[in-house]
Amino acid sequence: MLTVSHWDNVKKRRFGRKLPITRETAAVIRTWQARRRRLEVPSRSRKYLFPSITDRSGIAHMGSSLANAMREWVAAIPVLLGDELDEHGSRMPFDRTLIFPYAFRHAYAQRHADAGVPVDVLKELMDHRSIVTTMSYYQVSLKRKREAIMTMRRHTIDRSGRPAPVTSTTDYEAQSVAVPFGNCREPSNVKAGGKACAIRFQCAGCGFYRPDPSYLPAIEQHVNDLRADLETAKAMDADDFVVRNLADQITASTTVADTMRSRLSSLPQDEREEIEEASAVLRKVRASRDHKLLPLTVIRKDTPDAG
Repeated sequence: MLTVSHWDNVKKRRFGRKLPITRETAAVIRTWQARRRRLEVPSRSRKYLFPSITDRSGIAHMGSSLANAMREWVAAIPVLLGDELDEHGSRMPFDRTLIFPYAFRHAYAQRHADAGVPVDVLKELMDHRSIVTTMSYYQVSLKRKREAIMTMRRHTIDRSGRPAPVTSTTDYEAQSVAVPFGNCREPSNVKAGGKACAIRFQCAGCGFYRPDPSYLPAIEQHVNDLRADLETAKAMDADDFVVRNLADQITASTTVADTMRSRLSSLPQDEREEIEEASAVLRKVRASRDHKLLPLTVIRKDTPDAG
């Protein structure tokens, strides 16, 4: 569940911004607000979530003192391990210099990019003026892309959930095209770059449909949208064939998603993690490609955005 946080981008002089946050995050903020109200702070600092404690500060809110406090906190953690392994398979120490307040903004953006959040949506979440700034989080090296395809091609299925592994990375890329809910192998649609679907992207009913786990979030969102459309159709007293078509699409797409989730759950944990990492890479590739389809935006020649 989400709620909305209101904030001012003082650095770029853009005020009244809105940011969706989880209810859990909102609860943490409210707890801190209750504690902060008991603090003695200068009058000029009272409107800030993290106020300056004394008038001696040149600014009304916390600045470098927050970074200093975070460094002290990080230094006091006895053991801090990262995800990288040494030659013995043991986790290596995490570089503590990489932990500082602004890093949280980068981590927030990167996690959304890795999850395949559309670039125009992330642009708004980050309050970037230029989409070029947002795009920096979607860059994927050719090597990482090919490694991800090597992993994912083994887990492709057909519309009925039967395994349909792709023979090579070249085959994955050259003989299929990414469409909203999976890969398509229909020759005329491949030739048209995915823009010539004869059945209007009713993918789960097509014999050329080849989804893989990297498309699971898109398929699940599609099912949610279809369910909303189904309820709307019923409320409009639409003809039976409209209701039946929507219901059949829901069943078919749900079957695809359930089959992939079942297959994933039966795999060893290390293989599931490999698939999850490959999925994140491929979603970034698709998000990077799809930004070219967005409408042109007039960009004001301001100071470049912070990342």
